[in-house]
Amino acid sequence: MNFNILIVGQKGRLAHEACLFAATLREISPKWSGRLIVGEPEPGERWPDDPRIPEGPQRDLLGRLGAEIVPFRNWHFGAYYPNGNKIEGLTALPDGPFVFFDTDTVITGELADVEIDFARPAASMKREATWPTVEIYGPGYNEIWGALHARRGGRLEDTLDTRWPDEYWRRYLYFNAGWFFGDDPKRFHGAFRDAALMIRDDPPEEIATQTLEPWLDQAALPLAVHELGGGRPGDRGGIADGIFDGSHSFHYRFLPLMYATAPDHVIAAVEAATAPNKVKKVLKDYEPFKRFLYQPKGAKARALFDRDDLPRKEQAIRNRLKREGLWIR
Repeated sequence: MNFNILIVGQKGRLAHEACLFAATLREISPKWSGRLIVGEPEPGERWPDDPRIPEGPQRDLLGRLGAEIVPFRNWHFGAYYPNGNKIEGLTALPDGPFVFFDTDTVITGELADVEIDFARPAASMKREATWPTVEIYGPGYNEIWGALHARRGGRLEDTLDTRWPDEYWRRYLYFNAGWFFGDDPKRFHGAFRDAALMIRDDPPEEIATQTLEPWLDQAALPLAVHELGGGRPGDRGGIADGIFDGSHSFHYRFLPLMYATAPDHVIAAVEAATAPNKVKKVLKDYEPFKRFLYQPKGAKARALFDRDDLPRKEQAIRNRLKREGLWIR
């Protein structure tokens, strides 16, 4: 399939992660023929420090890997809420179908072979019950999500996964914003932006006590996806479940977690993509990548866990990695 990809890149950690993403994309998905856009926030009043990727090895490697660095302006977010980059960065995309990935993602399968109905947007289901927080005296999930969808012209009833009981969080449309897709980046940007600004600036009373940091993007994303006619992967969303966050991509967030939890095919893809010297000499300048990709810490972290019997809570994984001196971020 022909579609464009957006990731966000800026100086520091994201520049190195963008290089790893691009390396895995080119190594593992050679038939994919779209444009890889690295959206780069422009300096301005919303960024007290210049956020751009400096001239040098990371920027050069991205170019050699076929990435296009495209600037975008932060009108509504910026340094106070960097997650807003995934909303405003959509303005860096050309017309046509797209997939957004968080930069701390690796590609693990041939994207040209993936079947996607871009007219039915979907997003990542690799999430926990992080938002909203329901207090014992309410309001509950029905009231909160019902009020939010109503504000955007939607119906709560059309979003429910009725396999789960009433007032259980999985019943309600909620995503991790680690990936999402659509057929028109301008329309998606408008819906996502307007939902986020409504929640932030003119919220319904049902969410008056809710914390929006860092969950604003994940609270707004279901409203945008539903407004644009999409839904969950494998349901109303136009992609089968288990493609992204499964066979074809992995959202690792931190390398220790990737080595501890990822299936074997993910590690194999990453090691193949990071072996070429042109990639290695750039990635090893970033301490977490050096220690886990090119030194023994990755193998040591992997040996601590059985991928078929992982602890239920991520915190337990983190705690063990820390005890063993294998946590770095």
